[in-house]
Amino acid sequence: MREGNLEAPTRHPIDWKSPEFSDEGKLFAEIERVFDICHGCRRCVSLCQSFPNLFDLVDATADGEVHGVAKADYWQVVDQCYLCDLCYMTKCPYTPPHPWNLDFPHLMLRAKAYKFSHGGVKKSEQLLASTDVHGQFAGIPVVVELVNKVNGTRAMRSLMNRELGVHPQAWMPTLAEQRFRWGKALNNPAFTVVNGQRTPGKVAIFATCYINYDEPGIGNDLIKLLDHNEIPWEIVDKEQCCGMPKLELGDLQAVERAKDANIPVLARYAREGWAIVTAVPSCTLMYKQELPLMFPDEADVQLVKDAMYDPFEYLVARHKDGLLKTDFQAALGKVSYHIPCHGRVQKIGKKTEELFKLIGQTVELTLNTVERCSGHAGTYGVKTATHPIAMKIGKPVFKSMARDEPDVISSDCPMAGHHIAQGMSEAGTPPKAVQHPLSLVRRAYGLE
Repeated sequence: MREGNLEAPTRHPIDWKSPEFSDEGKLFAEIERVFDICHGCRRCVSLCQSFPNLFDLVDATADGEVHGVAKADYWQVVDQCYLCDLCYMTKCPYTPPHPWNLDFPHLMLRAKAYKFSHGGVKKSEQLLASTDVHGQFAGIPVVVELVNKVNGTRAMRSLMNRELGVHPQAWMPTLAEQRFRWGKALNNPAFTVVNGQRTPGKVAIFATCYINYDEPGIGNDLIKLLDHNEIPWEIVDKEQCCGMPKLELGDLQAVERAKDANIPVLARYAREGWAIVTAVPSCTLMYKQELPLMFPDEADVQLVKDAMYDPFEYLVARHKDGLLKTDFQAALGKVSYHIPCHGRVQKIGKKTEELFKLIGQTVELTLNTVERCSGHAGTYGVKTATHPIAMKIGKPVFKSMARDEPDVISSDCPMAGHHIAQGMSEAGTPPKAVQHPLSLVRRAYGLE
């Protein structure tokens, strides 16, 4: 048997409806097998808290072996995994097609699903992951202002800490005064569809919960880029949460319900030749990887997978097709740009960086790219129990992003961007500005 992979890692479908998937004995036996391999390797120790916890548990046993770790302590490892996938994609030498067939993130997902199905996830955690529920206040006059004001008070943050397990110092998004999907224009069919060799000539926008409820300006900037490049677009007829927050909890039935709501809508766009674009990497990844692996036999799921694009993946491919305008006008100065984990896992390369470098050929732009986990990881970064760990994980990113005193910091994941800004501020190097990459490209074009 060879020592490690010489081939790219490949993913197996997640057989989550089989009896073996939820069988306690078989689950714990697989966890012990994988933990034993990880303990003998330890390459992942610097990625997240799962691995230090695992190795500390092993080192505390009588003989320093995994079989001495109590099964009840496995959750100290499982609960620290936020499914960033970096161990699988960047570190592990034993992923399939290696015979040891090690997929740590999806094993942790299996354990999370077991825990959820056995009532091990608090109602407060389930509510925190219900983005469509607490986003319903967005866009309601007077109410949204009141909610945002109250949520920012010390008394409310103390209450949220006690009742919902939200850390009182963690950054949290505010609700938007106007939802993205409530904008006056839901489509722009004015332009002629021009298909490229690599790109469809029309774009269907899957808004995502975050863009719809919290930062609609990012979605509006995407629309401005499409309009400037004369690309017809449409906001998809209807949508609900992609299911990623529920996946991270192990609530796979909720993921299936979200799939049943979204896939029929998105599949219609895919069949009609639209590129489907989302502005949040985790949502894009959900349709590119997790749903296709959970529902490998559903043709519409695979159809949507093939039509789904990261916005910069689409724009760079559009440029390679000779169909992207490069009439950049405004200097961006010094930009510290962070590549989020769920962008890296899409295996598309550094597309945002590529477009920034293209801009830099025309206007002033000094780019500092940081490729490391920020530690935010969705709800992980705001929970009382894990926010301090998230800030610890992000320290190298906070330091790297502050290099050369940037004029603006940016991340494809808007939540990671704000998390990094908080970490930089706590380190004494507060950023001058935080803007999404789409907003920076809009600025570079000189668009209002």
